[in-house]
Amino acid sequence: MVKDTGRKEERPRAYLYAPKKRAGKRNAQGHTYMPKNMGRKEEIMAESMLGLKRSHRCTEVTKDNVGSEVTVMGWVQKSRNKGGIIFVDLRDRSGILQIIFEESNCGAESFAKAEKLRSEFVIAVAGEVESRAGGVNENLATGEIEVRAKSLRILSESETPPFPIEENSKTKEELRLKYRYLDLRRPDIQRNIRVRSQVATLTRAFLAEEGFLEIETPTLIKSTPEGARDYLVPSRVHPGSFYALPQSPQLYKQLLMCSGYDRYFQLARCYRDEDLRADRQPEFTQIDMELSFVDVEDVLEVNERLLKKLFKEICNLDIELPLTRMTWREAMDRFGSDKPDMRFGMELKNVSQVVKDTEFAVFKSALENGGSVRGINAEGQGAMPRKKIDALVEYAKGFGAKGLAYLAVNEDGTYKCSFAKFMTEEELHTLAEAMGAKPGDLLLFAADRDKVVFDVLGNLRLELARQLDLLKKDHFKFLWVTEFPLLEYSEEQGRFTAMHHPFTMPMDEDWALIDRDPGAVRAKAYDIVLNGTELGGGSVRIHQSDIQSKMFEVLGFTKEQAKDQFGFLLDAFKYGVPPHAGLAYGLDRVVMLMVGADSIRDVIAFPKVKDASCLMTEAPAQVDTKQLVELGIEISDEKE
Repeated sequence: MVKDTGRKEERPRAYLYAPKKRAGKRNAQGHTYMPKNMGRKEEIMAESMLGLKRSHRCTEVTKDNVGSEVTVMGWVQKSRNKGGIIFVDLRDRSGILQIIFEESNCGAESFAKAEKLRSEFVIAVAGEVESRAGGVNENLATGEIEVRAKSLRILSESETPPFPIEENSKTKEELRLKYRYLDLRRPDIQRNIRVRSQVATLTRAFLAEEGFLEIETPTLIKSTPEGARDYLVPSRVHPGSFYALPQSPQLYKQLLMCSGYDRYFQLARCYRDEDLRADRQPEFTQIDMELSFVDVEDVLEVNERLLKKLFKEICNLDIELPLTRMTWREAMDRFGSDKPDMRFGMELKNVSQVVKDTEFAVFKSALENGGSVRGINAEGQGAMPRKKIDALVEYAKGFGAKGLAYLAVNEDGTYKCSFAKFMTEEELHTLAEAMGAKPGDLLLFAADRDKVVFDVLGNLRLELARQLDLLKKDHFKFLWVTEFPLLEYSEEQGRFTAMHHPFTMPMDEDWALIDRDPGAVRAKAYDIVLNGTELGGGSVRIHQSDIQSKMFEVLGFTKEQAKDQFGFLLDAFKYGVPPHAGLAYGLDRVVMLMVGADSIRDVIAFPKVKDASCLMTEAPAQVDTKQLVELGIEISDEKE
């Protein structure tokens, strides 16, 4: 996915090769000598750099350098001794360069060192660039040339690593994360981290040109009750009180708009104490922004141009603007998801009216209880074996389904159906027709409350796409999802909660419904979705005190609770607040999709695993009792 720009990385200032100096100390006459008690490793350390300067990274050496002397440094990828000639693949962050050692060129001392090279030794080599004698290696960027060594210095030895340092490693992730500093040497991971850096640099440059100011906000803040669980930090100075690590800079960036800064951005570290998955980590980075005197269209427009620039520069992809837009309601009805993957069809169809008179108890019960019957058409899968269909049924149960009904259209136009005895041939034909079925298609139906039906079919649609290999990583389909519900009812809490957060502006035309039908109020909220992953989301913010106070009331806050939790924001609203709106991207998710990774762990230098622990440093860990006493914290026995 990531394009090869052909441009050389910015490289250190080039230096002429400094001749090798013998390591050691000087006596009174100025002669060099080696202390008698100096062992081999000490000798290596003593000779070390000694003024030698790298002139090129490995892949910065090209055929234009043929005949020139270069000095390169890096890690030994592999070494092959062919008897009288030694081939070494030297690796640094830019790639691999082949080095040739022959005693007639490099001398006996350097050749003897070359014979002892093993994987991951760190070396410095000075030599002359030559065209490859053995033919071009098209798999390497440096495949046309090689360096004939004139001298070698071993800067650091290495034990045998616990796994090979290679692309697309098959080593278990747990082992790689335990030795993450080795895993980070792998070329594919290094490319990912380099892309992440490029995205950050390009984003900063673009937003600066658009008049945004980069402003840092605090990471020790006040805990708020809405959203995911906070990570808490005890205060030594204020015993019994706690800071929270920010889930986002939301309140601070709104305060910056109150302060007149007009356009703000930040690459912000954020923390959420929630269960992990492939696109979620306990600590992550947001591309966070806020704008004053704007509405929805202004935010979407500037962000479309940002995305266009990033994907052109990184992936050589020309994004056509404006991006596709879809309301939340349409997304749920068509795809069963508020972050639909648009790379394939298999859309949901509501067949409730078609089957409303059926005697099939599953359909009938769902409709009587206010639910719906919906289906998807897996085109060309009518011959799917019963065993695979049963596996799909079990998969659907994991998302709340009691089961799945299916209807396969045979090539001769007849039907194979799990509920055939409850419907006539004509009714089956009408149902198949409503689903747009053709001979050879497989129809899968879910019947329940809408929320369950959407969850089941939305996820089933994705699972079928995975099985049918429809999810091409180099195919990018962007989508804005707009007009989310302002509120959603929580059965667990017995009240409405904010779908985004309590500071989201309702649609002007829906505000009159806030008392009699809160669930029908739409928000000026928007998410940017790419290939079924939410890249980011935002909204127009409430800037009127009366609307904000009413929002807190609907959410179940008393005036005292609202004052206690958000008093500083409400006070700021008394002194002139501009209309403002914002958006935040998950930087890790953006890069993950750009490079075609399966997990954001592959684009974060030091990620956590599923239980939010670090296998390398063994964090979190117990701390000294003295530290707990200073904080006024006592760890109670679990049984207690």
